[in-house]
Amino acid sequence: MRVRIDYDQCESNALCMAAAPEVFEVRDDDFLHLLTEEPDTASHEHVRQAERMCPKRAITVLES
Repeated sequence: MRVRIDYDQCESNALCMAAAPEVFEVRDDDFLHLLTEEPDTASHEHVRQAERMCPKRAITVLES
C-alpha cells in the first residue's frame, strides 16, 4: 500500500489523523503531515478508513 495526499485539496481537518494517527499528523502549523507513505500491514484498514472519511477526497490509497 502507498498513500498519496493532494495537499491542494487537504483542509487539515484531522479526520484522517483520528482514523490512523500512526500515518497522519496535523501539527502545530495546522498542516497535515504524512508520517509514512508505505504504512505497515497493521495500519492498512485504518488508512482505508481515513481515505473514506476525508471530506475533500484528498487521500488516495494505491494498493500494490
